[in-house]
Amino acid sequence: MQFVNLTLTGISNGMIYAAVALALVLIWRATRIINFAQGAMLMFTTFVAKAVIDQTGSYWWGFVAGLACGFAFGAFVELVIVRPVENKPPLNAVIVTLGLLILIQAGAGMLFGVTPESFPPAFGIRGYVLDGQRLLFTSTDLFIVLSILGLALVLLLLFRGTTLGLQMRASAFEPEVARMLGVRVGRMLTLGWGLAAVAGALAGVLIAPQVFLGPYQFDPFLVYGFTAAVIGGLDSPFGSVVGGLILGLTLSYLSGYVDNSLVGLGALAALIVVLMARPEGLFTRTAARKV
Repeated sequence: MQFVNLTLTGISNGMIYAAVALALVLIWRATRIINFAQGAMLMFTTFVAKAVIDQTGSYWWGFVAGLACGFAFGAFVELVIVRPVENKPPLNAVIVTLGLLILIQAGAGMLFGVTPESFPPAFGIRGYVLDGQRLLFTSTDLFIVLSILGLALVLLLLFRGTTLGLQMRASAFEPEVARMLGVRVGRMLTLGWGLAAVAGALAGVLIAPQVFLGPYQFDPFLVYGFTAAVIGGLDSPFGSVVGGLILGLTLSYLSGYVDNSLVGLGALAALIVVLMARPEGLFTRTAARKV
């Protein structure tokens, strides 16, 4: 039964890592920028969701508000903060996103306080019963898994089955050619950042009931999400989901069978192993694409 519980916990946590990884991958594919402020952005949108829940008494209004705020926030960051440095040396973008991370965390501390707050779960916190034994897997965990899988499916259908998705892919892979064909590349990049922020906001509202809500509570999930993205491949949305599951299961087994204090070290070890064995990630094509 311990193995079953650890596996289910690993899947649930892994999907959270996958959502953060997906946000990082979407931005990397479009602009070749690692958004180090992603954790702070999803933290801020989760605070917005909490405020709406407190005002309306409805979890679902807060859920929708968090996702909507995430999209608007991501689009704003791309338009106002990131776009001026998108074609500059890569270090410029790194400094900008790190500065944005500090700014958002400081602003959230001033607006909402630094004391961690509770966040209501979507559903119950009692685990399902299997063969007369209660599992450490709740209806809220099931909602987490289905939500992230649903988001991944929607993005897959968007990119593979719609004209808008084709324009977004063209803007990311061949922006000059896309411009010649009449695609509004800047608008597509803004949309990409907005969708990435939605993925991050979803991760925030789903994981907040477990870790509480504070300006610095989500920092580890940026690290885990980045690790999952590297494992799967920074150019592969599908790889980000698989990488999140691999990392989630690895850390769950490590905490259950070895020592919970080694979880952070386990994530670092997984990252190092993948970088040494396959630096481009498990699901990225070996042929480099033009930027």
